Parts: sequence; structure tokens; C-alpha cells
Amino acid sequence: MSILYYLKKYMKMSRRQRKNELKSTLWFMPFWYIVGSICLSFFTYYLDYVIDISLYLPVGFGFSGTTLQVLLSALVGGVLTLSAFTINSLLVALTTFSGQFSSKMLVNFVSDRATQHVVGIFNGCFIYVLLNFLYVTHGEEEYIVATPILSILTAILAAITFIYFINHTTTWMQVHNISYNLNIKSKSIHSSLEKELQPFHSQAQVDDQKLPNKPGKTIYAKQSGYLQVADFAKLIKKAQEDHLLLQFEVRIGEFVLDGSPIFSYWSSQESVNPDRYLKSLEIGLKQTEIQDLEYGLSKLSEVAIKALGHNDPLTVTNTLHQITDLIKNIVTKSDFSPYLFDQEGELRLILMQKDFRYYLHKGFAYIREFSNQNSAIITEILSMVHLLSKTIDERYHEELWEFSNQTILGFKNCQLYENDCYYMLEQLYKIALETNRNKEYSSLQSYLQDRICADMPVPNPS
Repeated sequence: MSILYYLKKYMKMSRRQRKNELKSTLWFMPFWYIVGSICLSFFTYYLDYVIDISLYLPVGFGFSGTTLQVLLSALVGGVLTLSAFTINSLLVALTTFSGQFSSKMLVNFVSDRATQHVVGIFNGCFIYVLLNFLYVTHGEEEYIVATPILSILTAILAAITFIYFINHTTTWMQVHNISYNLNIKSKSIHSSLEKELQPFHSQAQVDDQKLPNKPGKTIYAKQSGYLQVADFAKLIKKAQEDHLLLQFEVRIGEFVLDGSPIFSYWSSQESVNPDRYLKSLEIGLKQTEIQDLEYGLSKLSEVAIKALGHNDPLTVTNTLHQITDLIKNIVTKSDFSPYLFDQEGELRLILMQKDFRYYLHKGFAYIREFSNQNSAIITEILSMVHLLSKTIDERYHEELWEFSNQTILGFKNCQLYENDCYYMLEQLYKIALETNRNKEYSSLQSYLQDRICADMPVPNPS
């Protein structure tokens, strides 16, 4: 595809989406390093061949033209070799991330600022030394200072950067750093989304009787793809101008088909221009993390599932810890109210949002399913549910207990060791105490003893 195609593609994006897309590409940051190296090369040429800086420095700092040409040819080969090793290390890292953890990890590593700076430095150093090589002639009478000094410093920078990149790659590939980086990324996205929606939330309760009780008119999608971004401020402003109430029929991150309902609206006007509202949406070919809270949980969950397949329980455990922290962050900093108001306090937009039960299921359910009734993993999941029960509001305790209840009832036709039953019951008992479900705990304890821990003296945790 031509460069013009990509330019048109980026120009059609919203500012927020364009920024996210450019950050996830590997060419954007190196491009500016190359531009900087070209400018620095011109400046070096100006110092040596225009103002002749050698006239103002002591003898011994410079090189003759022939000697400098030999030096630069060696530096070009050296920097190019380091660049080749760096690219090879990058490909190995990407292959490892894709095979061992998740293919979604490729974007995270490529979009990491340290990775982009390293690739940019190597490209910039190579272009700079190569351009300097073009300026040098074979004249013995030449006496050049700025070009050799800056070229040598550039080669030293490339060597130091190579060592840094090896350290950065090995550090980034460690499991705790991978899961932590995913968690931090998801938290920042969640914080920006909440900051975006905060001005449109209201403390007043919405009376369900005042909500529309009849089907509204429908606005249909004009292309297939994932709903990536919605400009909520523009949607509310346009709804206020048209005196209507707008309701999403899909969630951010959900896949929509061409011609499927994407909005419902209620208005006293006979007709509303659908394009006014569709222009405030971005529908693309892939899921993005710009406004999609589920995507971060899905990536962490996928890392844990891949680790289960590789028989790596420590990775699963570490990922479960980060998932728990992310769920806690979503609960404590989210306003799950789907109602957004304009500046005059009128309800203008109703979102399709999921509740805490959904995020809890999204974070742990797939791992629970792929654990294949592994008692150690199930016990760790219950331990994380217990941590949540101690740190979040009591109104979510029912969902936590229900998830724990379903997790235990999912054990069928398997036999556990006595200690496995003990530790599982211990975590379940702690959850029951925190959520005030002592009676329900007794029935689950009986279920474990009768069907799973049969013929085993299972102690009652206290």
C-alpha cells in the first residue's frame, strides 16, 4: 500500500485514535530520530566546511580526509552490525511474546517508549554516520574536527544503547513485569475514560418511570467492525441541540455488523440526521484499548490461560494478582451509572454498560474454565475473591459469594487430596465470613465432603 493510503487513513481518524495508533507503530518514533540525524549531519557539515571549526581548536583534535574516511567506513559497519543484532533481538522477543504469552502482547512491546527510542537511536546513528561519510573527500590537505568527534560519540551512543536494549528486553519479558505493565496500561485507560465521563454524571437518581416506555427510532451502523471510540461530549452536545434522548445499543469494543442497530433515540422531531451521530463514532477492524475496559482484562486472562497450557503455575498466580488489582481499581473508581446528562441537567445519553458481576466473570471465569479443575488454581482464584471482599464495598459482596459458590459447584467427578480440600475450604470460609454467608458455606462444605472429598476427614477451617 502507498504512503498516501496511510496518510489518508490517519487523517480520517480522530485525534485521540490517531495518537493511539501512532504509538502502537514502530516507525513513528524512529522517523523523528532519522530527521534529527539528518539535521545534525547538516550542522556537522556547517561546522567543518563552512566556518571551519578546526581553525579555532588546538592541533590534534582532527583527522585528515583519508584517515577520516577509513574511520567512518569502520563506524558505518559497526553501527550497522549493532542494528542487525538489535533487530534480531527484537524479533526473538516478539516471537516469544506471541508464542508463550499472547499475540496481543506484540503491540504492547512495540508501543513501549523504550523500545521505540532504541530502534530510533540505531536508525538515527546509522543515517548520521553514513551521511558524514558522503561529505569526506580523499584530500590530504583536509583537516576535519567536528565530523570525527561527533561520529565517534554517535558510535559510543549506539554501543551503550545496545546494552540497554538487551537489559530492557530481558526485564520486559519477565512475567511479573509483563502482567504489571498490562495492568498499569489498563488502569491509565480506565482513569482517562472516567475523567472523560465524569462531567456528564449526576448525583441525582434517575426515575425509571421517566425513562421512555416505548421503543425509539433506530440509527443503524454503516460499516462492520469493532466500536473503538465514541466522542461522548459531541454526542451529548448534538443530542441537546436536537432535543432528544440517545441510547447505545452496543458496548465500546463490541463487534457490529453493517446495518445492525447502534443507537436508539426518542425525539419530538419527525426526522433526525443519523450521520450527525455516526460521525462521533470510530469503527475499525480491530479492538483497541482507548475506551475498552474489557480488553485489558481479556489480555491478562489470555496470558494466564497460555501459562496454564505451558504448565507454568507461577505465571498464572502472578497474572491473577494483577487481574484482582485491576478489578478492584475498576470497582472503586468507576461510576457504573449508564446515564449521562447535559449541562442543564437533562438526560441525553444512556450507555450500554456492564456491572461488577460481568467484570468479575471476565477476569476469572476463563482461567477457571481452562484450569480443568486444578485445585491449586481454583484455590488461588478464591483467595483473590477473598482479597476483593475485604477491600471493596459491601454492595458487591453478593456477586463475590455467588461467583465463589459457582466455582465450587463446578467441581464434578474428581477426587482431591486432603490438603487441597482443606485450603480450598479455608479460602471459602474466609469469603463467607467477609460476605456474611455462613449458612451457605455449610451447604458448600457438605457438597465438597460428599462428592469431592469423599472418605477424607476434611477439617472445618476456623
